[in-house]
Amino acid sequence: MGRYGVNALDLKGIFLRNLTVNCQNCEYPILPSDEKCPHCGAIPLRRRVTFGARREEFTLTREEEPFELGEIAEAEDWRSPVEQKSEPESPVTKPASPSIPEIRWGGFFRRAFAFLLDGIVILALSAIMFYMCYVGYRVGLSAHGRTLTWERSTPFLVLFTWGWIGLATAYFVIFHGIEGKTIGKWLLGLRVVGHERSRVTYRRAFLRWLGMVGFAPVLLGFLWILWSREKRGWHDYLARTWVIRD
Repeated sequence: MGRYGVNALDLKGIFLRNLTVNCQNCEYPILPSDEKCPHCGAIPLRRRVTFGARREEFTLTREEEPFELGEIAEAEDWRSPVEQKSEPESPVTKPASPSIPEIRWGGFFRRAFAFLLDGIVILALSAIMFYMCYVGYRVGLSAHGRTLTWERSTPFLVLFTWGWIGLATAYFVIFHGIEGKTIGKWLLGLRVVGHERSRVTYRRAFLRWLGMVGFAPVLLGFLWILWSREKRGWHDYLARTWVIRD
């Protein structure tokens, strides 16, 4: 018993209580010098002991694992290059290249039937033009006190012939220059195009028409469509055009 009523054993108990820490597994008090918990055998966490400081109570479950690098994202940055390469990379799918549509050429018989339909249209327009010219020519003769006879019909026939040529030229050039289709080609699903399916200009359409008229006496220019791989006639080679099916 000391002077103040505290013996040596009590001082030792107080000293030991300040030094002991609780086991993180079973809360059993252990000394800092103990390598294992005498109750459950768990290895205690090393903590700095400060006399007189308030002890912090905490528990560490088995599911939690301590780490020293702070955030998980920071810890992942410290991985070795071997670990980073070992992760399976997601396959990169290349965009599918757009498929090129197959070109269908306009055959000989389809083009011949389309030209026949165009001839019927031009014939109908020519009949209308002939009637209008005939009426106008007779009115002009009657104004001078003359009648229309066979001897006086030569100027009328020359005028009508040039009018018919102009009508046929305008028909094929304008329709091919607008959409590459005449009425006959539109009905049979054909279209005249230039290089890489470009639109045919009026200049090229006129050159193609001149080739048709120029090679008309030579039927081989049209029959060449039968042997050509791209189904082109001589007038197509001259104007650098192709006839395709839409």
